[in-house]
Amino acid sequence: MAEVILGIGGNSGDRLTNLMLVGGLLFDRLGSITYYSPIIESEPWGFQSDNWFLNQILVVETEAKPAQLLRVCLDIEAFLGRHRTKTYSDRIMDIDILFYDDIVLSEEGLIIPHPRLHERLFILKPLNSIRPKHVHPVLGLTVQELLESCEDDSKTKWFKGSYSLPLLP
Repeated sequence: MAEVILGIGGNSGDRLTNLMLVGGLLFDRLGSITYYSPIIESEPWGFQSDNWFLNQILVVETEAKPAQLLRVCLDIEAFLGRHRTKTYSDRIMDIDILFYDDIVLSEEGLIIPHPRLHERLFILKPLNSIRPKHVHPVLGLTVQELLESCEDDSKTKWFKGSYSLPLLP
């Protein structure tokens, strides 16, 4: 069983419903969701839009190998109507593989850990709320240390009524 940390988020459609739907689809297709972070609202990163994102971190226990995990994530995005482009743009849902156990992997279309997670407050803030001592296997820093050194100045705020709890089995 592998422990996978995923970042999910979107800024189109019913953002909160989409997050909940993705959690259910991931549970059905991959395995148990053992922790989830509070939801954070953030301005778009890397492009201009009036639509802010809702983002959340999920910790999943799965038997899926990395390539299979990626296929499941891409299938869920497509099922929800995401059309991938080569540039950042508004999207219904984005599912990023942040960590897969402590492996380091670089293949065509799949890099683990996620190559830009340490640059993004909308990932680091909610990740820090549930895994502050998790060590990045390439950078050798904890999530808390990555957050403290992050130079991202984009606006973020905790989504009203959002909280983190482990899900009961």
